[in-house]
Amino acid sequence: MRLVFAGTPQTAVPSLDALLASRHTVAAVLTRPDAPAGRGRRVAASAVAERARHAGIEVLAPQRPSDPAFGARLSEIAPDCCPVTAYGALIPDSALRVPRHGWVNLHFSVLPAWRGAAPVQHAILHGDQITGATTFRLVAELDAGPVFGVLTEPVRASDTAGDLLKRLAVAGAELLVATLDGIESGELEGRPQPHDGVSYAPKLGRADARVNWKLPAQAIDRLIRACTPAPGAWTTLNGATLKLGPISLAGVAAAGGPDLLPGEVRVVGQAVLAGTGTTPVRLGDVQAEGKRTMPAADWARGVRGADRVLD
Repeated sequence: MRLVFAGTPQTAVPSLDALLASRHTVAAVLTRPDAPAGRGRRVAASAVAERARHAGIEVLAPQRPSDPAFGARLSEIAPDCCPVTAYGALIPDSALRVPRHGWVNLHFSVLPAWRGAAPVQHAILHGDQITGATTFRLVAELDAGPVFGVLTEPVRASDTAGDLLKRLAVAGAELLVATLDGIESGELEGRPQPHDGVSYAPKLGRADARVNWKLPAQAIDRLIRACTPAPGAWTTLNGATLKLGPISLAGVAAAGGPDLLPGEVRVVGQAVLAGTGTTPVRLGDVQAEGKRTMPAADWARGVRGADRVLD
C-alpha cells in the first residue's frame, strides 16, 4: 500500500523504520513543526522528520493538520492508508476521509484501557501488571475506533515510563506492519471496542509529578517511575526544587528504621532514606537546583542534618 506515516517523537521512529523495511511504500510523513528542544531550547526538527529526511522522504509539518494546504497535498499523494504513532495532534474529518483504508493508529495500551496522551505513564502510576499496544482505526472520538490487533507486555517492577515505552515502541512497530498487511490482504477487519473497561490517561504535567511524602512508599515509587523521564518527579528542600530519579523499596525498612516522618531524610551507611506514609524509601539519583544529577549519597553530604526534610 501507499502510505503517509504520521508521527513525531523518537517513540515513533521504530514504526517508521519498520514501515520502510516492509512491502509498503512510505510516500511522505506527517509530523509536528520544528520546536524548541533540549537544554538550550534550540528550535529543532522532530525525530521522525530527521529520520524521514535521511531516508529521502517528503516531510509534511503543518502548524495544524486542518490547514487547507496540507489537506490538498494529502489528496495529491492519495495514500491508501495513513498509519499513526504518537503524532500529537487531532486529525480532522476531512483528512480522515482521504485514504481508502483510513488512518490506523498504534496506541500504547490495551484498549479500551488508558485512552489518551499518556497511557504508559498511567499504567505504571496505577500499578498495572500488564499493558500492551493496540492498532485501531481513527475516528472522531478519542481512541475509540475499531481494533485491528493487540499485543501485551508485562510491566516490570523497576520499569520507568521510558523503559516500558521503548519496549512497546519496538514491539508495536511489528504489530503496525502486520496490521497493514492484514488490511491490504482483506484478512483483517476492525472489531468494535467493548463499552466496559474504558479509562483515560491525560498528559501528566509538572504539578502531577510532585511527590507527596505522606503517601505509601509503593505509591511514591510508582509516581516517580511513571514520571521518568518526563515530566520528571520532584520535591522541595527548604523551598528549592529537588528532582528525583527512581527510588528503591527493597530492604529499606530493615536498614533505616520505620520511625522516619514523611519527607524526613536520614543517611544510613551509603543509603539515603526518606520517610513516607508507610516505610522509608532509598533515594537514587537526585538533582538540586543549578546542579548536575548525582547519587543521593553525594548530594546528602552537602545538606545540613537539621534541614533534611523534603516537602
